[in-house]
Amino acid sequence: MATRTAGAPTTSQMLHDRLSKLAVSNWSGEAINKEVLFKIQLVEDVFNKDLVEGDFNIRRIMLLEFSQYLENYLWPNYSPETTCHALVMSIACMVNEKYRENVPAWNVFKKQPEYFRNLFDCVMKSVLDDSIPLRQRTVLIIFLDHCYNSLEVDIVREQVQRTVTIASWQCLLPSRLQAELRKSAKLRKVWKSIIKKDAKSDEETKQKNNFDRTFLQNLMNKFCDMVSAKEFSNDLIDYCQRFLDLLIDLVSCLPTRRWFNTLLSDSHVVVRCTKSALYDNDDVFTQLVETLRMYASFEVNDLTGEPLSKQEMVSVHYQRINRLQKCAFAKFPALREFSLGTVAHIDKRDALTKHMRGLSIDDLTRLCNEVDIKTLGTDSKDALLEMLVSYHERRPTQLDAINASPLYPTEHVLWDDNLTKTENFMMDSCLALPKLNLQFLTLHDYLLRNFNLFRLESAYEIRNDIEDAVHKMRALAAEDGGCVFRGWARMALPVQTFSIVEVAKPNISESCPSQVRADVSIAVNIPYATRKEWENLRKHDICFLLCVQPIPGAPQPAKGKKKIPFQSRFNVLVRGCEVEGMLDPDGHVIDEGPEPKPHFDGYIRTFRVWLDTNQYQSDMQSVLKQEIPDPYESFNLIVRRKPKENNFKAVLATIRGLMNTQCVVPEWLHDVLLGYGDPSAAHYSKLARTINDLDWNDTFLSVSHLKASFPHHKVITNEADHTMVPPFKLSFSPDDNEIHVVTHNIPNRGPYAHTAPKKNAIFFTPTQVEAIRSGTQPGLTMVVGPPGTGKTDVAVQIISNLYHNFPHQRTLIVTHSNQALNQLFEKIMQLDIDERHLLRLGHGEEELATEKDFSRYGRVNFVLAKRLELLEEVGKLQSSLGVPGDVSYTCETACHFFLYQVLSRWEKYERQVLQSRSVAQIKSEFPFNQYFSDVQPLFKGFEFDDDWEIAEGCFRYIRNIFTQLEEFRAFELLRSGLDRSRYLLVKSAKIIAMTCTHAALKRQDLTQLGFKYDNILMEEAAQILEIETFIPLLLQNPSDGYNRLKRWIMIGDHHQLPPVIKNLAFQKFSNMEQSLFSRLIRLGVPAVQLDAQGRARPSICNLYRWRYSSLGDLPHITERSEYNCFNPGLSFDYQVINVENYQGVGESEPNPYFYQNLAEAEYCVCLFMFMRLLGYPADEISILTTYNGQKHLIRDVIRQRCGNNPLIGWPNKVTTVDRFQGQQNNYIILSLVRTKTVGHLRDVRRLVVAMSRARLGLYIFARVSLFHNCFELIPAFRQLTSRPLQLHIHPEERFPPKTERAPTQPHLVMRDMTHMHQFIYDMYIHVVQGMNTEQAAVQEKLEKPPVVEEVAVPTTQAEVPIEFDVRPPEHVIEKGEEKEQEEASNPEREEQAEVAEEPEAKRQKRDDPEDVKPAEAQKPDEMETSNNDEKIPTASEQSQAVSETSLEKVDDN
Repeated sequence: MATRTAGAPTTSQMLHDRLSKLAVSNWSGEAINKEVLFKIQLVEDVFNKDLVEGDFNIRRIMLLEFSQYLENYLWPNYSPETTCHALVMSIACMVNEKYRENVPAWNVFKKQPEYFRNLFDCVMKSVLDDSIPLRQRTVLIIFLDHCYNSLEVDIVREQVQRTVTIASWQCLLPSRLQAELRKSAKLRKVWKSIIKKDAKSDEETKQKNNFDRTFLQNLMNKFCDMVSAKEFSNDLIDYCQRFLDLLIDLVSCLPTRRWFNTLLSDSHVVVRCTKSALYDNDDVFTQLVETLRMYASFEVNDLTGEPLSKQEMVSVHYQRINRLQKCAFAKFPALREFSLGTVAHIDKRDALTKHMRGLSIDDLTRLCNEVDIKTLGTDSKDALLEMLVSYHERRPTQLDAINASPLYPTEHVLWDDNLTKTENFMMDSCLALPKLNLQFLTLHDYLLRNFNLFRLESAYEIRNDIEDAVHKMRALAAEDGGCVFRGWARMALPVQTFSIVEVAKPNISESCPSQVRADVSIAVNIPYATRKEWENLRKHDICFLLCVQPIPGAPQPAKGKKKIPFQSRFNVLVRGCEVEGMLDPDGHVIDEGPEPKPHFDGYIRTFRVWLDTNQYQSDMQSVLKQEIPDPYESFNLIVRRKPKENNFKAVLATIRGLMNTQCVVPEWLHDVLLGYGDPSAAHYSKLARTINDLDWNDTFLSVSHLKASFPHHKVITNEADHTMVPPFKLSFSPDDNEIHVVTHNIPNRGPYAHTAPKKNAIFFTPTQVEAIRSGTQPGLTMVVGPPGTGKTDVAVQIISNLYHNFPHQRTLIVTHSNQALNQLFEKIMQLDIDERHLLRLGHGEEELATEKDFSRYGRVNFVLAKRLELLEEVGKLQSSLGVPGDVSYTCETACHFFLYQVLSRWEKYERQVLQSRSVAQIKSEFPFNQYFSDVQPLFKGFEFDDDWEIAEGCFRYIRNIFTQLEEFRAFELLRSGLDRSRYLLVKSAKIIAMTCTHAALKRQDLTQLGFKYDNILMEEAAQILEIETFIPLLLQNPSDGYNRLKRWIMIGDHHQLPPVIKNLAFQKFSNMEQSLFSRLIRLGVPAVQLDAQGRARPSICNLYRWRYSSLGDLPHITERSEYNCFNPGLSFDYQVINVENYQGVGESEPNPYFYQNLAEAEYCVCLFMFMRLLGYPADEISILTTYNGQKHLIRDVIRQRCGNNPLIGWPNKVTTVDRFQGQQNNYIILSLVRTKTVGHLRDVRRLVVAMSRARLGLYIFARVSLFHNCFELIPAFRQLTSRPLQLHIHPEERFPPKTERAPTQPHLVMRDMTHMHQFIYDMYIHVVQGMNTEQAAVQEKLEKPPVVEEVAVPTTQAEVPIEFDVRPPEHVIEKGEEKEQEEASNPEREEQAEVAEEPEAKRQKRDDPEDVKPAEAQKPDEMETSNNDEKIPTASEQSQAVSETSLEKVDDN
C-alpha cells in the first residue's frame, strides 16, 4: 500500500527537525501520558511556518503525518468551539497525505464522529471563500474528492449525501427543472414534499439546507470563472485539474451522478472548459475535459442506473434534434432549411455549426432558452454556438473508437506525455487516467476503465523493454544517414528484410483488411542458447518492429550524470506484430508439434507475422493523404519480450470482445458486482434457491464433530449418538434453527481395496464448516483466510461436496498462480473423486507432484489407455460367463454385452436370492464367482445382509466398468486428438482447473467450443486483478439470455499483498491494484473469516493476530511437541535484532532503488551458519528480505562464506517477502534493509506476509529505531521490542529441540554483527577440530594395514574453508529467477548488463510460468531493470572490509 518516496526525510533529519522536537514535547506517547495541554496557537504556528511558508512541502507534511499529528493532536482536540482555519487545513493536509501514502485515513474520525459534520461544513465554507489562497483551496478540493470516493465510510457518506440530493435541482434553469420533473411522477411527488418541508422550516434550517444544496453549483460557477481567465499560474492550473478530477469522480459514480449530472449539464462546464485558453495549452487539462465529456453523456439512465442500449441512445438523440427543429420552425425563420432537414443530414457537428452560425447573438441566446440551455449574459457567440452544437450533435460511441483502434501501442502512445508523467509519479499531481473506484455505472463502464488502464500499463512495460533493447543495441547514426547497431541484446536483433506478403479483402460491413501478413528475416549468428530462443518463438507470440534513427548531435549518456530522456536521443517508429510461425527453406510456415524442425543452412531465419489491420489501414491512409514515407519500408530492429510478460494483446482482445457482446452475468450477481444495492443480496441466505437438504459426505469425522460445528443450531438425530457414524445427511429447518441429521452408508463399490472411498481426515472448525456450507449453496461466497487457517482445505472440501451432491454440474477452479493451482489440484486428487473427471488446463500442469498427466492430451491418453484396460476386463468377464464371440472389441459391443448378458444374469440372480433370502444361495448362485476368483473368500457366509451387500458391491464394480465405457464411447467415434481433447473439455471433465491468465487468454476459444460450467471457485482471489477476476465469469455463452452460473466461491485474504502493478501512477492514482475481492469486502459483502490458524506458534502468531478481528489457534498448536519445544541455541522463538551502521554505512543504494544493507546481510548469514552448526536442517531455514538488492547481496554473501561447505551449505530459500507469499518454513531469518526511511514495509499487508511465514522461529534484523515509531507497525513492533534487541544465543545446545531448557543454562549476547562474525568463525574452527579429533580416534581403533613404506601421516584433517564461490542450488532460486541467475553468471552477455531495483511500488508479479499474467509486472522488491551506467558492487567486494576487520585476530592465530 504505502510507499516512501526517494524524497522522504531520513531518520537523522527526523530526529533533528523542529517538527520532530515539537512532536516529542506535545503529541508523542510520552506527552500524551503527561497530559500536555492542547495549544491552538501551536497548530497555527505549524501551519503558517511549516506548511504555508513551505508551499505545502511534501517532506514537511510527511514528517507531521509520520509523527501521528492527526491521531494524537489535531482530531482528539477538535471541537466546534476551538476550530480555526489552520486546524481545518491541517486536518485536510493529514488526510490527503494518508491517501498519498495509501494508509487508512478515516479510522481516526470514528473516535469523535459527532464533530465530523462541523469539520465538513468548515471545509465547504473555506473552499468557497475567495479570500483563501488558491493553493489552500486546492488542498481542500483534494480532501473533498477523497470524501466523495469514500461512500463506504458511514461518517463520510452522511455528510457527502447532503450535497448530492434531488433538492440540489433548485439551481437548475426553471424550464429545465420542469422538463426533468415531467419525466417521472415519482420525482414530482418528491419535489412537492421537499417544498412543503421547506415551508415549515425555520430560517436557520433553510439557510443550512440552501448552503448544502447550492454548494456544488457555486463551486462550478467559480470554476467557470477561473477557466475563462487569459493567464494561468501553476496554482490555478493545479486547481483546475483537481476540480475536473473531482467532477469526473462525481459523475462516474451512480449515487452522486443521479442528481449531479443534470446540474453539470445545466452549467455547461465542459463547453466552458473547451473555450478556455488552458484547453489548448495543457494536455492533462484537455484529457480531463474529454473524460468528463464522455461520462456526462454516458450510456446509462441517471435515475434508474439501467444501461441504455444503442437504440435507446439514438432515440434520446432524435428527441433532442426533433425538439430543436420544432422550435426553429416555429420561431426562427432563418432556420427553416434546418427545421425541414432529415436528422441524418443535420446532426453532425459541421452541419449544425453551418446552420446556426448565421444567427445573431440575441437569436442564439433566445434559441438556447427555448431548448432549456442556461446561458450567462457574459457568454460570447462562440460559447453559445458550442452549447447548442455539443448538446445536439451525434457523438461516436466509445466502443466504436475502441474497435477502430489498434491493440498494439505505437510510438505516439509509448512516449505520450501523459504516460511519461506516470514514470516517477508520487501522488503529488493530477493525471488524466481512469480510476477503478468502489462502484461502476454499468458493465460497459467497468470493462472500459479496465481496458484503458490495462492498455496503458502494458504500454508502460513495453516502453521500458524497447528502451532497454535499443540502449543495449547501441544504435549509432551511419554516414549515409541510416542507423547501425554496434551492441548486442538477447531480446532484439536487426531486421535483414521485411516485406508485406498478403493484404486480405475486408469482411462484410468492415473497412479495414481482414488480415495483413508479412515476412521478417533476421540473422541468428548469435550464441546458441539465444538462437534457440529466437527459433522457438511460438504461434501468437508478440514482437515489435522498430525503425530506430539516432538524432544527430544528441547528448550521449555518461556515468554519474543525469539520465538522458530516450526520445531526446532517438526517433523511433514502433509497430506490433503477432508471430504465425517460422518459415521452412521452402517458404512454408512450420507447424508446431512434436516433429523436429527442419535443418537450416546458414543463419538467416524468416518469420511470418500478422500485423494489426486497424493500424495498417491508418498508416496507409496517412501515406496517401499526408504523403509521408511508408513506415513498413523502414524497419531495422525486431524486439521480443519475455513470454510471461507478453500476453497483453490476447487480454485486451478478450476485453474488447466482451464489450462487443452482450455481457450476461447472473441476475443475482449483477448489482453486487457493480457496487449497488444490498451488499448481501447474493448471499445464500437472501436467495430463494437455498438448498436445505444436502449430503455432507465426509466433512464430519463423528457426530460430536458435527454438533461442535453448529454451536448455534439445535442438532436432532434419529439414532443414539454412539451408533451414528459418518457420512451424514443434514436437513436445515426453514428458520435455520434446527438441523435434522441422518446417517447413511456409502454403497459397497467392489471387493478390492482400491475401490474403498477416500475419506477426509481434517477436523474442520465451525467457521470452516460455515464456509463449506455457504460454498455448497447457490450464490456468492466470500471466505477470508488469514495465514495458516486452512483456506485450501476448505476449498477442496467444497469441491468434493459439490461433486457428490450435484454429479451433473461442472466446477471451474481459478487461481492466480500455477503454484497455488497445483497445490489445490494435488489435494483434490487425494479425495474421493474419479480422476477421469479431473482436467488441468495450461502449461503449469507438468509441475504437478504426480506422474499422471492431467492436461487435455494427457487425459485423452488416459481415457484411451483406460478404455483398453476396461475392454480387457470385459473380455475376462466374457470368458468367466462362457459367452462366445468378441464382445470386447469396442465400447459399443461391450455395452451390448452388458445389456443382454450381464444385466439379465444379475436380474435373474437378484430375484432368486431376494425371494429365498438364503445365505448359501448368495454364494452358490452368484453368476460372477469365476470373475472374482482372485478374491478369496468373497463371501463371509454368516449374515444375509452382509453377503448381499458384497454381492451388490461386486455388481456395482462391474456396472461401473460399463458406465465408464459408455462415457468413453465418444472417443472411439472421434478420430483426431484435437476433437477428443475438445470433447473432454466440453463434456467429460467435471472439475476443470486453470489460472486466471489462461482464462483471459483462451476465453474466445472456450466460448466457441461451447464450454459450460455451473460453479466457479477462485483461490488467491485477493491477488487477482479486477478484470482477471471478472473474465472467468464469462467463459461460457448465455443460454436463452441467462448465465447458468449458480455458485461463485472466492477465497483470499485482503490483508495480504494485492495484485501487482509496475507503474506507481496506475497502482495508486488509478487504484489498479484493487482486487475485486477487496472491493467487495469494502462494499460490505458478507464474508466468512476463518478464525483458527494451525501454522505458527501462538507467540509468533501474535505478531499479526491483531490485524484480524478474531484469530485463534487450532488445538494442535498447543498439543504437538514441536510447538512446545524451545529453539536450540536461541533464547527466544522470535526476536528483532537491532543492526547499527557498519563503518558508518547502513542502507546503500549502488543503483537507483537497488537497496542493500551489508551489515544485515552478514548478520543474517552468520545466524544461518550458527543454526547449521547446531544441527538445524538447511531445508527448514529460509532467508527473506524486503528488497531485491538485499536478496542478491545475501546470496553473494552465502556464496562467499559457506555455499559449498558440506557442514553448512545453502538454506531452503533466499528470496523476498513478496515472492514467498503463500509459502512457509519452520525458521525464517528476515532482513528489513532500510535505515533511512521505512519504505514499503509501511504497507501493513506486507508486514502481515513477512510475519506469518514462520512456524517455529522468526528472527528479524532491522534498524529498530526507524520501524518501532511507525504508526502502522506499532502493534507488531511493540511486541518485538519487548524482548532484548541483541541476539541471545546458547551455543552449547544442539538440534533437535527439547521441551525444557536447563534453568542454569547460560546465554551469550552478541553485541553486533562483527562480534557474531568472529564468534561463528571461532565456533566453526572448534567444530572442525572436534570432528578431526573424533575421526582420528575412530581411525586408531581400526586395524592398521601392513606398512609397505614408511609414510608421514598428518595428525589433523585440513580445515574446510568457509568461503566458496558457487551458484545457489536450484531449490534455493525462486521460480522465474533462473534466467536472472544465468545472466548474472555470464557477465559477458548483454554487455555486462546490471540489475537494478525499481521504485518500491513496482513489484514483480508472482510467476505463472506458462499461463502467464497479462502485462506481467514485478513487485517492488522483485523488480530488476538494466542499467549500464553503473556497476553494482558484489557482496565479495562490499564484504571485504567485514572479513578483514572481524578476522584480524584469527589471521594472527
